[in-house]
Amino acid sequence: MKLVPLEDRVVVKIIEQEMVTSTGIVLPDTAKEKPSKGRVVAVGPGKYTDKGEFIPMPVKDGDLVVFAKYAGTELKLDGEDYLVLRGLTDIIGVIPGE
Repeated sequence: MKLVPLEDRVVVKIIEQEMVTSTGIVLPDTAKEKPSKGRVVAVGPGKYTDKGEFIPMPVKDGDLVVFAKYAGTELKLDGEDYLVLRGLTDIIGVIPGE
C-alpha cells in the first residue's frame, strides 16, 4: 500500500461480514450490513489542538478496530478495499488480542 495518512487519519483494511450465519443461513448481499470492523494498516502521526497541544494516535498498525458504520472515506488501492478514518473521532474502540 502506498498511502501515508496525515494528522489524525488512519487507513483501515475492511473486514467483510461473513455471508453465512452461525445456523447455516446464507445471507444475500442485500441483507448484509455495512462493515464496521477492520485492521489498521497505516496511522498518521497525530493532531494538534487549537491550543497547540499534541494528541498522539490511540491506535497502531495491526490493531483490530471497530468504527462507526458510515464513517470515513472508502477507497480502493491495488485491488483492495480500504477506509480512511479520523482516528480520534471515527474509531469507537480496539479489540484486544486480535
